[in-house]
Amino acid sequence: MEKRRFGRTGHMSTVAIFGGAAFWNVTQAEADAVMERAVISAGVNHIDVAPSYGKAEERLGPWLAKERHRFFVGCKTMERTREGVASELRRSLERLRIDKFDLYQIHAVTSMEELDAATRTGGALDAILEAKEEGLTRWVGITGHGVNTPALFREALRRFDFDTVLFPINYIQYANPAYRENAEALLDECRQRDVGTMIIKSITKGPWGDKPKTHTTWYEPFSDHEHIQQAVNFALSQNVTGLCAAGDVNVLPLFLEACENFNRLSQAEQEALIANVAEYKPLFA
Repeated sequence: MEKRRFGRTGHMSTVAIFGGAAFWNVTQAEADAVMERAVISAGVNHIDVAPSYGKAEERLGPWLAKERHRFFVGCKTMERTREGVASELRRSLERLRIDKFDLYQIHAVTSMEELDAATRTGGALDAILEAKEEGLTRWVGITGHGVNTPALFREALRRFDFDTVLFPINYIQYANPAYRENAEALLDECRQRDVGTMIIKSITKGPWGDKPKTHTTWYEPFSDHEHIQQAVNFALSQNVTGLCAAGDVNVLPLFLEACENFNRLSQAEQEALIANVAEYKPLFA
């Protein structure tokens, strides 16, 4: 599988990043099978996890206790106070059975109010910087969802020189001209500043709405080989570092296969995908 430099961290991350949300509610035996048959066999070397992902930290703990050397490990917090972050960070280390993170991120920043709370004196950012000084994380990142995230993260980078960002890209969302403009501007700034870029929601088909939920993702994912390959090809053609896998153990093998078979799309091919999304509804309106 192709590897790309994760910004100034210098880590050569596989373009497929294992998203711990896939282990939201699985047994240890199920998690072990996925790790061995999918993640390890595909050579994935980057994990993104959070305490808000159900049982994920507990299920990954036994693997990281014995296989820590294999993975760049990123974790996240939705706490916004110095005390809350400091406590949650240490609990995550304990559950994951490791002594430090490669990356620790302020998670789910979706509004200016959230950004203000995270970056104020005595807030989440202060706690993470203190953890960095203690050697508990090497790098500091920010993550977010929603239609305003790309523009919001440009403001975040003005406030602090984050090492990494994580936000959504898919060709259906890119049909929104404002979203695309802000996402491309953010990616351009990240390239100039050598900021690592992780992408989520790359294989999103749309919101569930009233449909029965057939997967464990909170959005409806593409679940067939052809559409997953198209979506992965599109997202990886944006010159990002990598894509976080969808949080569903059944979709995961197809996602990993698509990343292994990535074929860069020409600009014309990208525009054709964006132009033909009328049948879909964007996840973020």
